[in-house]
Amino acid sequence: MSPPSPPIRLCKIALTACSCAFLALVVFNNATDYGSNYQFIRHVLSMDTTFPGNSGLWRAVSSAAACRVFYGAIIAWEAAAGILIGAGALRLWKARAAPAAGWERAKSLAAIGLTASLVQWYFAFITVGGEWFLMWQSRSWNGQEAALRMFVIMGLSLVFLCARDREEV
Repeated sequence: MSPPSPPIRLCKIALTACSCAFLALVVFNNATDYGSNYQFIRHVLSMDTTFPGNSGLWRAVSSAAACRVFYGAIIAWEAAAGILIGAGALRLWKARAAPAAGWERAKSLAAIGLTASLVQWYFAFITVGGEWFLMWQSRSWNGQEAALRMFVIMGLSLVFLCARDREEV
């Protein structure tokens, strides 16, 4: 029988599993309510609700096919990050009673998944959507607040996961 898991490890596993569950729901919602969420992507890429006559409108993408490819890439990225985080949570669960070195090694897959999610929220939504497609100018199709919220949640989860556990110091 293995020794009991330190409580902080169980907290890290729980938070990692919550990140996986969140992304699973995001992918589920994007797949089952494709039309509504596609409209968000279409409006952002077409820049049709940004300031009228702004000098960045040359960046607008109005091709339905391009919008669908972009949206498909977002869903695939969310799914890949969620799978990595879920596999990482499972690996953490299996290593919950391992010596410190084994526990530290077990963190890598979840850390990669959380980082992939961070990159998505930061790059795809805040950088590309927010700045390149000027989403910040839209009152009706502005997802920057939600993207920042997700970036912070995933970022704090990553920092907490990667922090050295007190019982291992």
